[in-house]
Amino acid sequence: MARPLLTTKLYVPRARPGRVERLRLLEHLDAGTAARLTLLSAPPGFGKTTLLAEWTRSGSGPLKGVAWVSLDAGDNDPGSFWAYVVAALEAVVPGLRAVGGELAATGQTPGPEAITTLLNGLADASGEVWLVLDDYHLVENREVTDGVRFLLENLPPQVHVLISTRVDPDLPLSRWRGRGELVELRAADLRFTRAEAAEYLREATGLELAAGDVDALGDRTEGWIAALQLAALSLRGRQDVTGFIQRFAGDDRYIVDYLMDEVLAHQPQDLREFLLRTAVLDRLSGPLCDAVTGVDGGSDTLARLDRANLFVVALDDQLVWFRYHHLFADVLRARLLAERPAEVPLLHRRASLWHGTNGSIDDAIRHALAAGDLDHAGELIEAALPEARRDRRDAAVIGWLRALPADTIGRSPVLTTFQGWAALVAGDLDAMEAHLDHAEDLLASVRPGSRPPWPVTDELRTLPATISMYRASLAQARGDLPGVVRHARGVLDAAGPDDHFWRGAASGFLALAAWSEGDITTAVEMFTTAVASLHSAGALVDALSSTALLAEMWTVAGRPDRASDLCHRALAAAEALGPGAARASADLHVVLAELDLDAGATQSADRHLAQAQPLADREPNSESRYRWFVAAARLAEAGGDHGTAITLLDEAEGHYRPGYYPIVRPITALRARVWIDSGDLVRAADWLAASGVTLSDQVDYLREYEHLTLVRLVLAANLPGTDRDEVIDLLHRLEAAAAGSGRGGSLVEIRELLAFLKDRSAVGESGVSAEQPTDALTERELQVLRLLDSELSGPEIARRLFVSHNTLRTHTRHIFTKLDVATRRAAVAQARARGLL
Repeated sequence: MARPLLTTKLYVPRARPGRVERLRLLEHLDAGTAARLTLLSAPPGFGKTTLLAEWTRSGSGPLKGVAWVSLDAGDNDPGSFWAYVVAALEAVVPGLRAVGGELAATGQTPGPEAITTLLNGLADASGEVWLVLDDYHLVENREVTDGVRFLLENLPPQVHVLISTRVDPDLPLSRWRGRGELVELRAADLRFTRAEAAEYLREATGLELAAGDVDALGDRTEGWIAALQLAALSLRGRQDVTGFIQRFAGDDRYIVDYLMDEVLAHQPQDLREFLLRTAVLDRLSGPLCDAVTGVDGGSDTLARLDRANLFVVALDDQLVWFRYHHLFADVLRARLLAERPAEVPLLHRRASLWHGTNGSIDDAIRHALAAGDLDHAGELIEAALPEARRDRRDAAVIGWLRALPADTIGRSPVLTTFQGWAALVAGDLDAMEAHLDHAEDLLASVRPGSRPPWPVTDELRTLPATISMYRASLAQARGDLPGVVRHARGVLDAAGPDDHFWRGAASGFLALAAWSEGDITTAVEMFTTAVASLHSAGALVDALSSTALLAEMWTVAGRPDRASDLCHRALAAAEALGPGAARASADLHVVLAELDLDAGATQSADRHLAQAQPLADREPNSESRYRWFVAAARLAEAGGDHGTAITLLDEAEGHYRPGYYPIVRPITALRARVWIDSGDLVRAADWLAASGVTLSDQVDYLREYEHLTLVRLVLAANLPGTDRDEVIDLLHRLEAAAAGSGRGGSLVEIRELLAFLKDRSAVGESGVSAEQPTDALTERELQVLRLLDSELSGPEIARRLFVSHNTLRTHTRHIFTKLDVATRRAAVAQARARGLL
């Protein structure tokens, strides 16, 4: 959601009267030209922001290359954070928005592709560029911090980042320190020396303080700049300076409280009232302050505070938006709570109403919650849900719901339904069902024809369809296919003709039910309709994510070419849409990686997984993360690293949550295949005993992968008690089921295994045994050899033979060994010389 006054983040603080020229620190900052990161890390009140501002405006600093972003707690939203970063950089790298503008889509979550595009734009900058992130400790969102890490790891050499923070950021500081890529300034560096303290106090107070007085203040504050600033304010107009300093003693824990009492006590009553009442605000403007205090003249008062250097920081060039110095704000809030605790909720309520009216719904919700006005907060959240769902701001919605008490949620059928969705995300299916039951009970409590006691919104109107949609997902997660179909049809019954989102969801669930039953022809048809409906609903992110799933269905249907085409076109659309489609981009990259693995293109698969990984790292409960680990395990197995493959599958299992999609490749069977491939047949046999799969089972699509894994184990281990005819019978039954349901992808593996059995049978029936020459080619190898003598590529040969590319490479390796050659051309020539072709 858009936040007002974008430019309020981008203003470099102005130099202040009484500042101390700290050449030793300015020279230290200059060393950042050889580093990727300059870090100012110290507790509040150590002058980090002031030092950076002085450096940017001094002869030492690069005057024209600084992009400054002042952060606050509201910048935990990834879209807002990157929007401010791009806007700041645009000021020093003209034209950057044209290549990095997708990051500036406020309210969206960026992906690695978008940040990479920004980096490419920065690489074209003609001079040194410095990005200052001030008050970085206020950013706690993992999506933001991961994005900053990615940015720092890939910075062009002429671009540098300066971070000012109260706590060390979650970045690989030790590694960069060891490489000489980190410049650091910490509290010990930032403390005023005695000489600097004397110069500051003289400039700030206009007094020539005795050396002993300066030393006393320096000792008691330990060079803490904020305390010295407060002391200087308290010294103004005092006659008994030495007496004040002598009384300024005691435990450092009480210094700030003592000085704030002194500062506030010397302010006019109207200004003191203004300071206390506006302490609840993170950012201040004249109109907002007027609404909160109930008194006009807020803009004039802010200008008055700014001129008096009374702990306000201007956030824009027009001097419209300000914030209090964080330490000052903390003490003001503590004083407000101590003096007027009953007034605090009223002030937050007024702030909430102003923000709600002026389009900042996130701030409106936050202040309503702080006011304890839970019903109003709930109404604001309900109003924000449609846009938040459309933009896939899942983390924000879950955070809002967590902030509300259970009884507030329980009075609203809309909030109760979305609480059920949150339970699904967490994997708690029983809790989800209970919430949906309660939501339906609330709706049923309203007599027909009477007005409901809740806000009458489109969300309430379509709630029966929403509940049915979530019940379909619950049935899907539990493997209840009849329930999926029943509830999906219930969605269609409840939705209107123009309710495209719900109609698309219903079609999607009907497609998933068909897929679970193995009817891939119906699944592809229905899911294509679902994606089109989501597009009509404007749910573009959902439509693009669903395209990744549609591509998987086409793969099952034996059309990897169609799947690849869909993914590439959708990926281009996702990148054009911007950072809000990052999750869809990651899903598409994972599917493309799987397609590459099927074709033997491991390097391309690795590239796709690398681009999807940042999302996997910051989405602990997402389907994307589970699928990423599965694909990464397949890549490790293809490279022969079976141990890593098992570790990645274990990781995938830990992130799996029952949800919308059928699991056609269980993790346990994937592990068994790795063990078979590595020769660990004992563990593979243990899997078989635990799985309960037998050769005589009825064929069922959701167990097809396990049955084919069983056949692979039988062939690899020559398991006792297994009959060759039983194996062939199972494969023929699986083949018939796959052919009848349009599952061309399944047929590839089934026919590969049948061909292998045929080769083995041909050797046995011809009487050729251990005495067979080691260089004799099998019938299957001869088939491969004939196709090698053609213009077909490796993947095309694999598709012609209905085998995987990995299997083709195994056959090719055997051929090269038997013919004593190292290349395809040499193999064909040798075969012709021997009369094999």
